[in-house]
Amino acid sequence: MSSALLSGLSRTAEPVASLRRFLALDAVVTGANGLVYAALSGPVAELLGVGRGLVLGIGVFLLLYAADVAWLATRREPSAFLTKLVIEANYAWAVLSVVALFAWFDATAVGTFWIPAQAAVVAGFAVVQQMALKATGR
Repeated sequence: MSSALLSGLSRTAEPVASLRRFLALDAVVTGANGLVYAALSGPVAELLGVGRGLVLGIGVFLLLYAADVAWLATRREPSAFLTKLVIEANYAWAVLSVVALFAWFDATAVGTFWIPAQAAVVAGFAVVQQMALKATGR
C-alpha cells in the first residue's frame, strides 16, 4: 500500500493523525465487539458454536483492550513501543483466531464464517497501523 493510498484511507497527509485515527477505529470496532460478546455471551456462543464462558471472557478482554487502544489513540504522539505492541497483538489475535477455529472449536457455519472474518479485520488494522507508524518515521 502506498503512502498516497494510506493518506486517502485516513483522509489526512499527517502521518501521526493517520496513526491516531487507525488506533481509534480499532478501539471503536474492538469495543463494540467486546460489548456484544460480554452482554450477549449466551446467544453469541450459541450462534458461533463456542463456549459461553469463553465468549464472555473474550468480551471482557476486548473491552479492556479497546480502552487501552483508545487511550493510546488520544495521545498527541502515540508511543511507538505501545503502538508496536498493539500491532503485534492484532497480528497474534488474527493468527490465533484461525488456529483456534480449526484446532479447538467445533464452530457452527456462522462461526466458521465469522471467526476468520473478524481475524481478517483485525489483521487489516495491524497492517494499516504498521504502515501509519512507519510513515511517522518511528
